[in-house]
Amino acid sequence: MSDSASSLADSIPSLPPAREIPSTFISSVKSWWSAGEKGSAASEERLLRKLPYFRPAGSPPATPDNATAVTAQSSRVVLDDPKHYLNTFSITATSPSPEAPPPAVVLHGYGAGLGFFFQNFPALGKWAGKRGTSVYAVDWLGMGRSARVPFQVKAKREDIDGRVREAESFFIESLEQWRRKMGLETMTLVGHSLGGYLSIAYALRYPTRVNKLILLSPAGIPRDPNSTVPSRELTDPQTTGATDHDRPEPADSKRVEELKSSQQEAQRQESRSRKVLTYLWEQGWSPFQVVRSTLFWGPLLIGKYATRRFIGLDEEDTRAMNEYIMNITLAKGSGEYCISHLLAPGAHARRPMVDRISALRIPVTFVYGDHDWMDPEGGKESVERMRQAGNGLGRMYMIPHAGHHVYLDNPKAMNDLLIKELDRPAGSGRTPYSA
Repeated sequence: MSDSASSLADSIPSLPPAREIPSTFISSVKSWWSAGEKGSAASEERLLRKLPYFRPAGSPPATPDNATAVTAQSSRVVLDDPKHYLNTFSITATSPSPEAPPPAVVLHGYGAGLGFFFQNFPALGKWAGKRGTSVYAVDWLGMGRSARVPFQVKAKREDIDGRVREAESFFIESLEQWRRKMGLETMTLVGHSLGGYLSIAYALRYPTRVNKLILLSPAGIPRDPNSTVPSRELTDPQTTGATDHDRPEPADSKRVEELKSSQQEAQRQESRSRKVLTYLWEQGWSPFQVVRSTLFWGPLLIGKYATRRFIGLDEEDTRAMNEYIMNITLAKGSGEYCISHLLAPGAHARRPMVDRISALRIPVTFVYGDHDWMDPEGGKESVERMRQAGNGLGRMYMIPHAGHHVYLDNPKAMNDLLIKELDRPAGSGRTPYSA
């Protein structure tokens, strides 16, 4: 850390450490009692403060001498309806370049939040400073720390297209309003899981506003209703074993088939408890709704998930992630209720993106973990369909030692690929699986 960055960090009031992960009913009650807007803000800030140039609200202003290449801050961006706002994290170059590439906008998955990317922000911040541009991470409307407004779909149950259109619009139109409020002409969208699906949907509706798409284990791509085991998101431990020597690998047919084979084996071994979880998901139940309904037991359940899912993190980061997840999970239900309208049984899209993506004329990169539960076949077919439609700018990669949360399981390899793809010229496509 530079002396200037260190002095910035020293001038910021300290935060209390994250609570111990609940292991008893009493500790679960105490955690439940502490949850709320104040606790939510603190839990997010605790993750963002890992960046030495982050400036919390109310902290002294940054020095005007451009001592750091970038500055970072959080804010609420109010949309057209004053009750609607998107929680936004901004990393901005202190010396903007007139030749800067479009800013990158990082978009989280279902029920998550921008804090999940805390291990990716250092690399993205370095890229922003070097290129004189900006990086934003945004919580979707009704998720994370954005406004928890009522989510409703008026279309009848049998009107699938109507339901999908309304559910997509809830998120897409709020993102478009955010873009206008931020004054961005174009942007590169980096979307994970459901955030990847919605990034494609946004690009299809507003094609002139998207420079390129980088899709991390995106949901809703293939048609096959038996291609995934979504309950693995709740039951699988974190994939570990990542090293600094790991490199993204072009996802050729052999690697896709190897991953498909392991997914099919997981389907055959799916336990009764997993089938119950899958059934609840398929019936439109929100897993977060289930956790909230347990009241005081909720933090204990979340703690069990966090200790299993983030086993690769150190103790401090695991506690910080647990407290962050607890706060956003126990918040009022809102955007999470989109799931049954966008995804059908098996967590595949009611309107699969593989049938829609060929309309795009921009670079699109698919990224999967080599232990992912999301079916890579949809990405493979999407790249081919784009090529057949005249767009040879599709690519697909596998990240070693990574599951569905590729950015968290192997951040070094993922960050290397992110920077490579952000810097890739728009016309540098080669083959469907080019490196």
